[in-house]
Parts: sequence; structure tokens; C-alpha cells
Amino acid sequence: MSDEVLSQEEIEALISQGGAGAAQAQADAASSAEEQAIGDEQQAEAGEGSPPEITARSGSVRPVELNLVGPESLRGPSAKGGMDLILDVQLQVTVELGRAIMNVREVLGLGPGAVVELDKHAGEPVDVVVNNKPIARGEVVVIDENFGVRVTEIIDKEARDARAKAA
Repeated sequence: MSDEVLSQEEIEALISQGGAGAAQAQADAASSAEEQAIGDEQQAEAGEGSPPEITARSGSVRPVELNLVGPESLRGPSAKGGMDLILDVQLQVTVELGRAIMNVREVLGLGPGAVVELDKHAGEPVDVVVNNKPIARGEVVVIDENFGVRVTEIIDKEARDARAKAA
């Protein structure tokens, strides 16, 4: 600021200019609010029930529309879902003929031709285990000099849980 002294007339002129500027700012704000209200009405008519946009200084803000994800959304023909999502997942499948408890000395003594006695008898069903959880029982078969298992029983969830607790 300068050290000039203003006359009364200059002060009144500045006040009237400031008052006019404030009145203009108020008029601009009212006009802007009116334009916003008209825009909201037009959008509501065009969108037929869609929520109006909220205008902020940084831009417009719209409500988010989320699609529900659940079993019913996986059944549609356009959705890739269901079993297709996991068909290529690899699992560790083990066929358990039986078990034996041995000391380190006995394991170190094993060699070609050694026989390990298991807790199951010949002809008993073998367990099919997937990722360390028993899921089925079956019988051993030989196909072209290869061993296989013919599944004869699927273990239900309660029996699976009981066997897991016992083991």
C-alpha cells in the first residue's frame, strides 16, 4: 500500500465499487444455482428415475453401480464360471495302500527285496487322497502292467472329517 491519504469521495467510490462487485458475485451465484437446478431437472427427465449428478469443483460425481457376484451370476451363458474356473488347477492325488510305523534303524535296513508290512490286508480297499484329504476308496487294478485304482466309494464329508481327526 502507498502512504497516500484518500479523500472521502475516493473512499465512497471504492465502497460503491466493492458493493457493486459483491452484488455481481451474488447475482452470478444465484444464476449458477438456477442453471444447476435446470440441468438436474433435465437429467432426471432424460434418465427417468436415475439419480442426478452431483457437481463438485473437481468434476462430476456419480453414484457407483455394482454388479452382484454370486452363484446365480455364474450360471449365465455369458459368464465364465462354475467348474470351468478350476478345471486346470493341479492337485496332488495319492493312493494309500497302507501305513507302517518304523524306526530309523529299520528304514536304513531296507534294501532291494525287503518287505514292509502294512496295516491293511490284501484285497482291502485303498484310500484315494487329494491334497492330504481322503476323498474316496477303491480297489487296485492292473492295466497293461500299470497299476491303477478303480473308485468304488466316495467318502462323504462327515466320514472324511472323522478320519482326518483320527489320523
